[in-house]
Amino acid sequence: MASFFFINAATLFLFAALLLFLLFTAGRNSRLGRWGRTAAAAGFFCLTAGLALRWRESYLLLGAEGHIPLTNFYESLLFFSWTLILAYLFIDFRFRLPLLGAVVTPLALLSLLAAQLTGDAAIHPLVPALKSNWLTFHVVTCFLGYAAFAVGCATAILYLIRQPGKTPGRPAAKSLFPEAELLEEIHYQAVMVGFLLLTLGILTGSAWAHRAWGSYWSWDPKETWSLIVWLIYAALLHARMIRGWSGKRLAWLSLLGFAATLFCWLGVNLLLPGLHSYGGM
Repeated sequence: MASFFFINAATLFLFAALLLFLLFTAGRNSRLGRWGRTAAAAGFFCLTAGLALRWRESYLLLGAEGHIPLTNFYESLLFFSWTLILAYLFIDFRFRLPLLGAVVTPLALLSLLAAQLTGDAAIHPLVPALKSNWLTFHVVTCFLGYAAFAVGCATAILYLIRQPGKTPGRPAAKSLFPEAELLEEIHYQAVMVGFLLLTLGILTGSAWAHRAWGSYWSWDPKETWSLIVWLIYAALLHARMIRGWSGKRLAWLSLLGFAATLFCWLGVNLLLPGLHSYGGM
């Protein structure tokens, strides 16, 4: 299928972007950072084309049963990679932070490779419970929230490596690492956006569950872990806005939140059977 060509091309571009970002990190050559950004953007556009073509192919194969490519494990890995690169490009456009690409791109590339190596790439008809417009709203908002949390985690990692006022390595490293205050602000904005999107995802998921199964909340493992993730990030935002937390404490809490996010998405699907195990591995 034509979509595979663009998905494979996206993988190659992201691999090139990762190499360029790593070379930028080692050599502090701004030109390498720009090339890495360009390669990441090319990968994003290829992946966008791949997802769009897969959507079209579902209608060619299934007719009226065609659907948006967000309904199984393979497609969720592709879409997660897409949202990660989108989030990185948005932040980099605003703040020019190629160093962030060195942290985000590996996760996006790993997600793409996992899809191609472990996922079921076949296009299947939807089960009745998934034939709802709520599916699109729910999945898109959740994954955009996950991507925002990933950016928050990436900036937290950079903050912890940098150690405010004690930039590691040679003095030239100061031109590589952004100021601690900027990293904290990007982290806060990313977490806030992710929290709002996750909240919207939980609400749309509840509406979808009521329509499909007659109940807004059933304490399914995915629902329970979504609530855990929501509570962690709610605590993080409360600690910053009300308690005045900053620095390393928030950074470590962000790492905990993103670890819980990954378990909510991947761990629950792989380890805990429930209503959200529909997609197959």
